[in-house]
Amino acid sequence: MKSIAIFCGASEGYNECYREAAYEAGEILAEKKIRIVYGGGRTGIMGAIAEGALHNGGNIIGVIPSFLKVKEVAHDRLSSMITVDTMHQRKMKIHELCDGIIALPGGWGTMEELFEMLTWGQLGLHQKPVGLYNINGYYDLLKTFSDNMVQEGFLDERINNNLLISDSFIDLLEQMNTYSPPALPHWITNQTT
Repeated sequence: MKSIAIFCGASEGYNECYREAAYEAGEILAEKKIRIVYGGGRTGIMGAIAEGALHNGGNIIGVIPSFLKVKEVAHDRLSSMITVDTMHQRKMKIHELCDGIIALPGGWGTMEELFEMLTWGQLGLHQKPVGLYNINGYYDLLKTFSDNMVQEGFLDERINNNLLISDSFIDLLEQMNTYSPPALPHWITNQTT
């Protein structure tokens, strides 16, 4: 894997473990020579992952809408910064530049980015691995909720199984490196086959 998209919070959260784990993830990606493509901010755990990579000679590309440059306090030391007009263009550009997607803890924006990438994969618009770095059990309830969607018949179990999850960043990268995309589009249901 040459390039990973990172979606995560522009806030730090209340527990220092989020910032520390994000910084360490940036270090690991830099050491493995995996380019980071992310939202371009320098605050929160978004900034921590950038700093971890930059302090270790990593290659990191920011993609930020012009209206967020001030709000998210755009990082000024990245390998490169791409400015776009809209949030949708931001997601499209990040997706275009990556081989896989990892979500760290974050709020609504992170969830929206994650779910859009999962939906695009479900519809066969990409075959890239999508993973959750489950720092401090942050995504445990999301995993429970997604299992419930399967149990209640709103999500195919094969789709659910394509979401990679780990509380170890190294393990998550290994899962992504061995990921095999599904042979059939998952949006086809029993009624349409």
